[in-house]
Amino acid sequence: MPEPETNQPYTTHKPRLAMALSILFAGLGQLYNRRWGKGILFIILMVSFISVLGNFVGVGLWGIFTLGTLEGADHSIMLLIQGLMSLGIIVVFGIFYIANIVDAYREAEKIQEGFRIYTIKESFQNTYDKGFPYFLLAIPMVLMAFIVILPLVFMVLLAFTDYSLYNAPPANLLNWVGFENFVDLVTVDIWQETLFSVLTWTIVWTFVATTLQIALGLFLAVIINDPRIRFKRLIRTVFILPWAVPAFVTILIFAAMFNDGFGAINRDILIPFLGVEIPWQSDPFWTRTALIMIQTWLGFPFVFALFTGVLQSVSKDWYEAADVDGASRFAKFRKITLPHVLFATAPLLIMQYAMNFNNFNIIYLFNEGGPPVRGQNAGGSDILISWVYSLTFETQNYNMAAAISLIIGLIICTVAFWQFRQSRSYKEEGKVF
Repeated sequence: MPEPETNQPYTTHKPRLAMALSILFAGLGQLYNRRWGKGILFIILMVSFISVLGNFVGVGLWGIFTLGTLEGADHSIMLLIQGLMSLGIIVVFGIFYIANIVDAYREAEKIQEGFRIYTIKESFQNTYDKGFPYFLLAIPMVLMAFIVILPLVFMVLLAFTDYSLYNAPPANLLNWVGFENFVDLVTVDIWQETLFSVLTWTIVWTFVATTLQIALGLFLAVIINDPRIRFKRLIRTVFILPWAVPAFVTILIFAAMFNDGFGAINRDILIPFLGVEIPWQSDPFWTRTALIMIQTWLGFPFVFALFTGVLQSVSKDWYEAADVDGASRFAKFRKITLPHVLFATAPLLIMQYAMNFNNFNIIYLFNEGGPPVRGQNAGGSDILISWVYSLTFETQNYNMAAAISLIIGLIICTVAFWQFRQSRSYKEEGKVF
């Protein structure tokens, strides 16, 4: 809606007075500006917050700081959730309150300059025209707050409490313990040894399994892209088939094949032909080896399909120019193929490392993180995310699980951000060399 036409400046109208009235009570500044519809709406929202949500917010703020004072009566978890919701309500109210003040001041300035005041009908029409996109975004934003932001912040706060199986509400009250959980992870023997072992294996697992699946996918894509290869469509279809089968089905089949007692790997291959039997699921080293091989099998089809599509876009003129210069096959691969492929796929490859860092499915479905390791409270093949699952659902160490989850999030965010900043697709957008 266009701005209303201007009249003579209304110098007696004071923008600062309108701002002061809006600070005193939301909506008063709009009434002073004779924006009756908007002023009444703001007053209704202000009164609603004070009368309906005031007590809820008060109890929530008290609860998030104290986590309750009466055992058996106050539920610390419910108080913590109510406190987080109260903080969210305060943030929303703060945005509304500031918008009310700014709106009153700007409207008063326009009136002072001589702009005609909107009628109520024009005000609603103008609000609808300008605010409709925000109304559409309001519902998904509210859902995002309850489904993503609230659980995430709740998990972060749990890392600073003493919530465990032996100290669970409502029978007991939780307490804020600061960084005690993080200190225990690196000072208490069982936690320190387990954290070092699991973190080391998680890094090795992420780097080795992901690198192997990327290398295998790239190798096969380059081979299939060779013009001398025939039946390309058939071969590509065969290589993509493992990706078409649900991953959990493939993992369960491999778990049966690698079983120490009746698995086909030992019974039908290793024992008859080599005379050896490998403890795939009872020895940590061989369990980890099997997991890396399985993940390579599961992950290479996606990388193969990704690289195959990228290789189709590489200009043949570049290779012809390289042939004229006498470049070898390896030189063409290193100077043309590899830079082009990595430039186009770097963000997706970084995502592969991040996904495998938290690849819970294969670890749990293959051997539930086993086998057990003496002196540790995690299995021999547990990575950080599966260890968090075990601490949460098996031993109910919620505080330590939350602390480890926070560490996982920081590691992934830091490494992924650094890798992306180092990628040429970020530094040299629009360039290949």
